[in-house]
Amino acid sequence: MSARNPLEPIPLTVLTGFLGAGKTTRLNAWLKDPAFADTLVIINEFGAVGLDHLLIEEAQGDMLLMAAGCLCCTIRGDLVATLEDLLRRRDNDRIRFFRRVVIETTGLADPLPILQAVLQHPYLSKRFRVASVLTLVDAVHGAETLANHAEARRQVALADALILTKSDIAMPEAQAATRETARSLNPFAPWLDAHAALRPEALSALRFRPERLGDADLLAWFGENEGVSHAAHDGPGHDPNRHGPEIEAFALVSPTQVTEGQLTVFREAMRLMLGPKLLRLKGLVAMADDPERPMLIHAVQSVADPPVRLERWPSRDRRTRLVVIAQGEVRQTIEGFWTALTNASGG
Repeated sequence: MSARNPLEPIPLTVLTGFLGAGKTTRLNAWLKDPAFADTLVIINEFGAVGLDHLLIEEAQGDMLLMAAGCLCCTIRGDLVATLEDLLRRRDNDRIRFFRRVVIETTGLADPLPILQAVLQHPYLSKRFRVASVLTLVDAVHGAETLANHAEARRQVALADALILTKSDIAMPEAQAATRETARSLNPFAPWLDAHAALRPEALSALRFRPERLGDADLLAWFGENEGVSHAAHDGPGHDPNRHGPEIEAFALVSPTQVTEGQLTVFREAMRLMLGPKLLRLKGLVAMADDPERPMLIHAVQSVADPPVRLERWPSRDRRTRLVVIAQGEVRQTIEGFWTALTNASGG
C-alpha cells in the first residue's frame, strides 16, 4: 500500500436496491476479492447476507476480517455512532487501514437517512466524502417491483447511477420494461455496466457531487445521458418524466442570467417551500456578473452545498439548467417561482 493520509476524506458509497436485486451476490463477490483489501463494507446484519461459506476471522466485536483482507462491520443501530467508532479505530491503528467505505442497505431501506447522517454531521461530513448512491435494479422483476413498492421507487429516484442485474436470465421485454419504469423515476441517472461499475476504483468515483469533474463527467452529473433531453416540455401539462403523483423528475432550462442575490433567494425559497419534498436539486446557473463562469448548485432535501463558481461552461450551451427530483407535484411551483424571480428584475 502506498503512503496514506489518515485525514484525507474517505469515499463513501451507498449500495442500495430492493429485495432480490442482487446486493448479496455482489457483496459476497467483493468479500472474496483481494482488490477490496482496503475497503470497509458496512452491512446491517450478517445473518441475512449468507457469509457462512467465506473464510472469516473475528477482529473486534462486530468487526470481521475477510480472507481477502476486506473488513466487514455490522451497523449497531446508530450509523453515526458506528462511523465515529470506526474512524477512531482507524486513526489509532486499532483496525486495518481502509481507503473506502461501502454501506450496503437492506432491501427496504431509504438511502436518504444515510446521506443525511453523513452530510449533516459536522465531523463526519469532513472525514467522509459521499461518492455515489448506486442502485441495483432487478431486470426480471424490476418493473413490477417499482410499480408496487414505494421504497424501491425512492431508491431509484435518489440514485446517482443505476445498475441492471440478472440481465442474463431476463427476457428482453422484461429488461426494456424495467429500464423504462426506472427512467420515469430518474431519467438523469446513467445506466452503468454491472461489472465495471462495481470494481474498487469505480466505487470511489465522484458521482454524488461534482468535485473536480471534467466537462464530460459534469454533463453526465446533470443527466445529459443518452435518451434524456433537457429541452422544455411540449406544452402545458406534458411531462414524460412523471410517475404518478408520488415522484416527479424534470429539468428546467432558462436563458435568463441571474445575480448572486437572486440565486440566494431561489435556493432559500426551495428549502422553505419544498422542504423534504425536494429529494435532489442540481443546477448549472448562468450568472449576470460573469456569463462565462456559471454557478453550480446542489442540494439533497434541506442539505445544500455552497454554490461553486466554475471556470467555464462544460459545453456550448450557456443556459441555466436545473435538474429536480422531488416527492409530489412541485414542477409548477419551481418553474413559477423561477419565472417570477427573474421577471421581477427585468431579466
